[in-house]
Amino acid sequence: MKIVVIGGSGLIGSKLVNKLRRSGHEVLAASPKSGVNTLTREGLAEALAGAEVVVDVANSPSFEDKAVLEFFETSGRNLLAAEAAAGVRHHIALSVVGTERLLESGYFRAKMAQENLIKASAIPYTIVRATQFFEFVGWLAQSGTVGQTVRLPPALFQPISSDDVAAVLADVAVAAPVNGMIEVAGPEAVRLTDLVADFLKTTGDTRQVIPDVLARYSDVEINDRSLTPDANARLGQTRFKDWLSRSSARAA
Repeated sequence: MKIVVIGGSGLIGSKLVNKLRRSGHEVLAASPKSGVNTLTREGLAEALAGAEVVVDVANSPSFEDKAVLEFFETSGRNLLAAEAAAGVRHHIALSVVGTERLLESGYFRAKMAQENLIKASAIPYTIVRATQFFEFVGWLAQSGTVGQTVRLPPALFQPISSDDVAAVLADVAVAAPVNGMIEVAGPEAVRLTDLVADFLKTTGDTRQVIPDVLARYSDVEINDRSLTPDANARLGQTRFKDWLSRSSARAA
């Protein structure tokens, strides 16, 4: 089975490509680096020729409101049209848990626009919504940093490892379309502030985390429901503590 991974050179895409290839599938890692551009349509028809499944894990290079909306709308329209012409039988897209609760943010409005395009298409689909990845906890710390303090909302958070996300996507890619949504999250719900504090302590960072209910996450005020999945979510196996321990050992 030929599977095309849009965004196949990125964090999730590269892991997904490797998993699918190890399972014996014909996999094309498609990205501008490989001559496939969903914004300009360059190389798109050629990449999708003979493909049965397309997995879209591409992300916008800019999170500015107008730019990110243009990216997901243009890329989504071009990709879905090319898939229809190629006879693709399953479109899979990676999205974000809580998107509909975070629409104050331009990024999440753009992700919702992408999801709506997929739902309106005639192509059978599965949308996989994931929580934030462990790999971005350092970025979250930086986003709240002023001097030696890190102000973040103490909301519940259930992040997941990128390996676990790729594993779910690999399973979905060879399964039948659900024509709906699947949520994936890490095995543990923790306070965002506690998670970042653990990360800083383990990495030897002396910044102090200060819980602040008025602090924003991606320009949005959040609560305990904003970033957590529903009860029927698929849970990854990797705990943050174990991932952080392994990451710190590799960096040493």
